[in-house]
Amino acid sequence: MLEGKALVDDSDMPLKMQIQAMSFASQALDLYDVFDCTSIAGFIKKEFDGKYGSGWQCVVGSNFGCFFTHSKGTFIYFTMERLKFLIFKGVSASSSTSP
Repeated sequence: MLEGKALVDDSDMPLKMQIQAMSFASQALDLYDVFDCTSIAGFIKKEFDGKYGSGWQCVVGSNFGCFFTHSKGTFIYFTMERLKFLIFKGVSASSSTSP
């Protein structure tokens, strides 16, 4: 397990959820080759969907750009090994507000 070797770049998640995110990432790295970012991301998404309900998104890689809207308290961006991990829950249409 690689727990304790992650660096959180940004997050608005509760600490307990942040720790869970890093634990899931560590488990995924134990299961999959570090170059299999799609399987790593799929594993983390499945675990988050199971534990915290559906709608989670996960991006894993060493070089990517993104722009997204997330539900408050569901975002984390961290580095583990040489990979960056972005995990967030999207905003559902019913929870968005219009002016």
